Amino acid sequence: MRGFLIAGVLSVIAGAVAGEVSVERGEYLVRGPAGCGNCHTPQTPNGPDMSKEFGGMMVDKNPAFEAWAVNITPASRVGAWSDDEFARAIREGIRPDGTVIGPPMPITLYRGLSDDDLYSIVAFMRTVAAVDTQTPTSTYNIPLPPAYGPPIDTVPSIPRGVTVAYGEYFAGPVAHCMECHTPMGDMGPKFDTHLGAGGFEFHGPWGTSISANLTSHEDGLAGYSDDEIKMMITQGIRPDGTRMMPPMGYAHYAAMTEGDLDAVVLYLRQLPPLPDVN
Repeated sequence: MRGFLIAGVLSVIAGAVAGEVSVERGEYLVRGPAGCGNCHTPQTPNGPDMSKEFGGMMVDKNPAFEAWAVNITPASRVGAWSDDEFARAIREGIRPDGTVIGPPMPITLYRGLSDDDLYSIVAFMRTVAAVDTQTPTSTYNIPLPPAYGPPIDTVPSIPRGVTVAYGEYFAGPVAHCMECHTPMGDMGPKFDTHLGAGGFEFHGPWGTSISANLTSHEDGLAGYSDDEIKMMITQGIRPDGTRMMPPMGYAHYAAMTEGDLDAVVLYLRQLPPLPDVN
């Protein structure tokens, strides 16, 4: 993800961060394109259980791990964390006790969240309804890294607009599209060589779904119009009318502003063409 996987090195004072915080922006990101509830809100056969919004659920169970997206409402342990501790857990994957948050939380992309968006997310999460549920601890049969990179001092904002840079920011750190739409290697998603090529398998009550190729290749998005791509992102409906499967958070992406959606499509259009992963 080029610059988004590398943290900035400038210092930032607390007042500067606080001055950029917006609960409204945080709500837009959390309930919209960041799709936090797609993993942290319990799912039922009829959709998310909003009476337990952000109360946690088991995300995946496979030979490598049994991963639980924990309760992140004020009733959970995060309610006792400081804003900086909460922010560090999201962006760096490090809890206040020093333990590391494991996959599938996309920390490598979240490391690119800007300071203002990160603290806006934290500010909004402080306002959500408390859900009194206990989620088990995730178990891993694979080693977790001691950290996902060096400590982050600050990440500057990307100017908002219909630009490739802002689309890359949204498709990467915010909506983490590239996490699911890039095939996995032994060390995680192969961003360096197969960015956006798809092929990642998801197993759930719906069966098995495979993430699509998002590159400009004919196996990817070359044959689709902008409006068709937007419909697939926000509604989960292909141009032929067939419905796409979970776990993509279509309802969350439907909340994206038209400008943000345009920026994402603009970014996807310039991804180098790569064939489907076989």
